[in-house]
Amino acid sequence: MGVTVATWNVNSIKSRLHQLLPWLKETSPSIVLLQELKTTNDAFPYMEIEELGYNVAAHGQKTYNGVAILSKFPLSDVMTTLPGEDTDEASRYIEAVASLPGAAIRVASVYVPNGQSPDSDKFQYKLRFLKRLYAHVQSLLKLDEVVVMGGDYNVAPFPIDVYDPVRLDGTVCYHPLEREHMRTVLNLGLYDAFRMLNPHTQTFSWWDYRGNGFEAGHGMRIDHLLLSPQATDKLQGCEIVQALRGQERPSDHVPVVCTLAA
Repeated sequence: MGVTVATWNVNSIKSRLHQLLPWLKETSPSIVLLQELKTTNDAFPYMEIEELGYNVAAHGQKTYNGVAILSKFPLSDVMTTLPGEDTDEASRYIEAVASLPGAAIRVASVYVPNGQSPDSDKFQYKLRFLKRLYAHVQSLLKLDEVVVMGGDYNVAPFPIDVYDPVRLDGTVCYHPLEREHMRTVLNLGLYDAFRMLNPHTQTFSWWDYRGNGFEAGHGMRIDHLLLSPQATDKLQGCEIVQALRGQERPSDHVPVVCTLAA
């Protein structure tokens, strides 16, 4: 039986419990990496999720951001700060080791800043965040572990990952500088689980609420599961669960799920 690892930006966990809880019950993923909780730790719905058999590590924030790890296995070595830029108070990163029977997986939930617009300070913050992520990935890969870094990276790496690469070129989430920074992270030796198994498939993970983006097919693939070489060796499958975007009051993102050999 494989180990399933999912990433999902729920865009407010309280507003999305009607999606999250049934999905957890029906599919029972082993590990779930959540982003954009939009709630503090003390208001996180621990009870509802723990009742489904999950251990929870959360790093919340009121109104904005917030990340969490849900795991069917015990969690240890929890880290809630991406190294660098000590003044960063945004809750955008959480990492832990999930202890499987006879094995372990280091997992991280990453919420890269959106960047707002290329001429804004927030865009520069996004680029700095990606540089910090690059430095941390360097250190993680030296550990020679099975590592899965899932999250909303707010970057569509390649033309196939956006609905209109010509029109969107130079805009947030598909800006050349963002793509360059993302490639430098990947070039360290991480592997994009979905693209490894679906090299020519155009499938999106996010659609704007505005302008009927989902109905029009105007999406981007900005949610990724990035695997260390040791995790990639175990990769058996990966899917983007688009059906959830068509539900009532959905998140604007959908889960990305990969299966690793146990």
